[in-house]
Amino acid sequence: MKSPERVETQRLILRKPGREDREAIFARYASDRDVTRLLGWERHESVEATGAFLEFSDREWSRWPAGPYLLESRKDGALLGGTGPAFETRRRAATGYVLAKDAWGKGYATEALRAVVEIARGVGVARLYALCHPENPRSWRVLETCGFAREGVLPRHSTFPNLDSEGPCDVLCYSLALA
Repeated sequence: MKSPERVETQRLILRKPGREDREAIFARYASDRDVTRLLGWERHESVEATGAFLEFSDREWSRWPAGPYLLESRKDGALLGGTGPAFETRRRAATGYVLAKDAWGKGYATEALRAVVEIARGVGVARLYALCHPENPRSWRVLETCGFAREGVLPRHSTFPNLDSEGPCDVLCYSLALA
């Protein structure tokens, strides 16, 4: 079963990214130092890096029931960020979200995460989880608001390529049982 390539919430449109989104993704959030600081993927230094993400997105959508989604405002069509499930198996997926700086603090992450939970539930995911840097309390509040439970700290688990740290950092692990 495939997830829809376009999902609407009260204020957001979640849609499958396309090649035409390359420059907007790069400019709005993927190249922003503040936005990408605590993310697990490397800040895009060029639009070519964003193009590589779009190729990855196409592969994920081909292989799995869903893949990355862009977040747009239903009000004006502005690109706000990205989210989506990242499948490990048909029944287990990770998720996360990224928002352009001017979209922070407006409840978009919570609204988007709730939509991803429903997308995952709709395609049969049993366990949806997220990893979060311990210095990102706004993100853990979003996860907790959406019903995710903190499972604990995973010591020296993940590398955050946009931080000046040596090696893997501790991360908080949150999960939600869907089935």
